[in-house]
Amino acid sequence: MKANGKFRADEKAVSPVIGVILMVAITVILAAIIAAFVFGMAPPAMAPVASIRGTVVDDPIGDEFNVIRLEHQGGDTITVSDSTLTLMVEGVAATYDGESQQFSTGQYAYIWDKGGVYYYNVTDVQSAANSPSTIDAIDSGESLNIKIVDVESQQLIADIPVRG
Repeated sequence: MKANGKFRADEKAVSPVIGVILMVAITVILAAIIAAFVFGMAPPAMAPVASIRGTVVDDPIGDEFNVIRLEHQGGDTITVSDSTLTLMVEGVAATYDGESQQFSTGQYAYIWDKGGVYYYNVTDVQSAANSPSTIDAIDSGESLNIKIVDVESQQLIADIPVRG
């Protein structure tokens, strides 16, 4: 420790090293923030919100089988097709029997059993009546759980218990 200032000459190298470390840290933090906004900060897709009630309908068009009728009681209109909606009966996906349709307030969707496979359609139970292998969708005293899931958002639209 001489009075000629040798320590001062050595201390000058510390300041640029700290400056470089701080610049790299700031660059990494800014890159992480920008990447978060670009790659994943978009709001999640929202599922339609609707009130749907399920009941059992006896002889809907005069035939000898029961179907489950889902009534849209209010809320958003739901586009019904295999690519936009998954309807599950007791955890098994039902098959949509028809063209893409809108399911809106006051309309009905029907679920029927055709040889052990559930089918559904909006406002058309005639498809069930035209099938010779259609059987009761639900037996008396039986209870089924129906879930309607929006495909895009993977969110639950409705969870409907139905009792025969």
